[in-house]
Amino acid sequence: MSIVKLPELKNSLKEIFGYHYFKTGQEEIIKNVLNSKDTFVIMPTGSGKSLCYQLPSLLIEGTAIVISPLIALMKNQVDQLRAFNINARVLNSTLSKKEINKVKNDTIDGKVKLLYVAPESLTKEDNIEFLKNAKINFVAVDEAHCISEWGHDFRPEYRRIRYILDLLGGNLPVMALTATATPKVQQDIVKNLCIEHATIFQSSFNRENLYYEVRPKINAKKQLIKYIKEHQGKSGIVYCSSRKKTEEIAELLSVNDIKARPYHAGMEARERVKNQDAFLNDDMEVIVATIAFGMGIDKPDVRFIVHYNAPKSLEGYYQETGRAGRDGMEGNCLMFYSYNDILRLEKYNKDKPITEKENAKYLIDEITAFAESAMCRRKQLLHYFGEKYENNCDFCDNCRHPKEKFEGKRHATLVLKAVIQTEQRFKMDHIIDVLIGKESQYVKSYSHNKIEVFAKGKDENKELWGSVLRQIMIRGYLRKDINNFGVIKITPEATKFLKKPYSITFTKDHDFSGIDQQDEEFGRATLVSKAYDKTLYEMLRGLRKKIAKERNVPPYVVFQDPSLEEMATTYPVNVEELSQVTGVGRGKVVKFGEPFIKLIIRYVKENEIVTASDVVVKSAAKKSKNKIFIIQQIDKKISLDEIIKTNKMTMAELTQNIEQICFSGTKLNISYYVDQILDHEKQEEIYDYFRSSETDDIPTAIEELDDETLTEEELRLMRIKFISEMGN
Repeated sequence: MSIVKLPELKNSLKEIFGYHYFKTGQEEIIKNVLNSKDTFVIMPTGSGKSLCYQLPSLLIEGTAIVISPLIALMKNQVDQLRAFNINARVLNSTLSKKEINKVKNDTIDGKVKLLYVAPESLTKEDNIEFLKNAKINFVAVDEAHCISEWGHDFRPEYRRIRYILDLLGGNLPVMALTATATPKVQQDIVKNLCIEHATIFQSSFNRENLYYEVRPKINAKKQLIKYIKEHQGKSGIVYCSSRKKTEEIAELLSVNDIKARPYHAGMEARERVKNQDAFLNDDMEVIVATIAFGMGIDKPDVRFIVHYNAPKSLEGYYQETGRAGRDGMEGNCLMFYSYNDILRLEKYNKDKPITEKENAKYLIDEITAFAESAMCRRKQLLHYFGEKYENNCDFCDNCRHPKEKFEGKRHATLVLKAVIQTEQRFKMDHIIDVLIGKESQYVKSYSHNKIEVFAKGKDENKELWGSVLRQIMIRGYLRKDINNFGVIKITPEATKFLKKPYSITFTKDHDFSGIDQQDEEFGRATLVSKAYDKTLYEMLRGLRKKIAKERNVPPYVVFQDPSLEEMATTYPVNVEELSQVTGVGRGKVVKFGEPFIKLIIRYVKENEIVTASDVVVKSAAKKSKNKIFIIQQIDKKISLDEIIKTNKMTMAELTQNIEQICFSGTKLNISYYVDQILDHEKQEEIYDYFRSSETDDIPTAIEELDDETLTEEELRLMRIKFISEMGN
């Protein structure tokens, strides 16, 4: 193979792609490929990885095979190459038999310069036979992190690539490319592709133009709409955890006058492509997607990335946020975080095999630590990928709004001693158990409950020790053992510190424990936050008590405590905003709302509080269809047992729906059903209890009524009957 000289390379770059200069690293990588050497490229999103195989494929005889994991990725790149009049083609499941034959014939005739192949297509026998007859110059394995089960996007088919390449023969040069690979994943890629002698080109993972931010998931839909409207006219991607949530959020944005469409693997292919093209062509502002969207999408002016749900791993987060600001200009990355999202991720993993489950847990723990840590976010991300970042970036939420710090010389000493005294053979959880004095099965089996450092950190909780361990690691005192996943070892820096300990400062983590934001997938929506305005909350409680006394009803009949807490968090200052508060709704706004709105307006004005009153979240009409059906059925006095059969739900789910309807101010007459399950004397007793009680809490009612014949379901139905008759 003839070697192309540098001036010719630059001329080709200009003539074919219209660029005057190579980006950092591209030139050296291309020369390595042209020299028929194995090449391993680790470059962040937006650094120009694709050009590193596209240009050399045009300068040498034959066809370059590009193995790519997603149809969307292939389509996007082939469309771009064809715009440059380059004969690039795809070979995947979207083609008809006639189209497949055309691609194969053109490739064998030497007309195709780049052939994009899905890993599944590569393993088909007839495709292997076809490729044996084609003149292949090299093979590029794009998104190579898919090879590793330790990575965020493992694809089993990728692990067969080396076997297939060996079948093709000819000792083909291999090029592996990825934007997201931890040291462990890098090792797995090299080993699996058998490219131990490859030249490695690794750029910094630092994307200086990206601003990283994590917010607690309180009123997330309202926050999301406000955030997108602050970036009006700019392109953005909102990532969701499920197809259902993707559809829901896309619809929410649309009805709130934001040009948005969904994108996920469950959509019809034609619709998916249509939405992708509309986004790329600026016919809409926002695409709401699962992670199926964006890999390899070359849209340079994406200005914001929002993770509506916590991502599955830091690799996934880094790659997805990397789609912002690829032109080097503005790129904002916002993640909404709540522990419920983490529980959901763990739920998805519960049926996986043990090893997969452990790997997934490790990745989830890393994303949890990243969200909750108050350290510089850029420093954390780069450390995760094995890169050291000395100073704080001053361009993330943690740097802009620093948290409280504390002296940590004692903490660091205890952690390092614990690692040494357990012989550097254990993971973080085990070290923490030793420090807090937890006599777990493993701690006892290794007699670590007898070592000198055992229980020396029992005065602090495991969350603090986890934070200290991570911060020590980022400072370079501890390292992860690549060959023994998760095992922690000390570094020379730790040895120096232990010989002569010195002052060291740590940062306290964010406390998300007071946030319990459930959404529709987990039942009745509630919002509880320790961060609510306690002064306003007490004023609202006082007003509620006054109104309840005037109307001769218990205070909770007016508004329940969670509703007051949300009012003291979001400061609703008009009818529309108050009706959006959980457990309020239009009915209660009409009946009780006016004095509460007046109180909040006065409080906001006196205390100069900035509210989100410019955002009114409109709901999509179809979301209430289920509740309308329930109201209609109850109005017709249809048995609740019949409703759950017709609607395919449990009695608990139906009761939950009825509660939401009732607590929001709609009157429901369920006496016809309650009369069937409870005699009038029992109903009167429960009615008297709720009339005199300060709380409508069901566990409290069960305890105070002390009646073993009563079930929780019966009490909940009686509470609905009481509140509906007294308050609606």
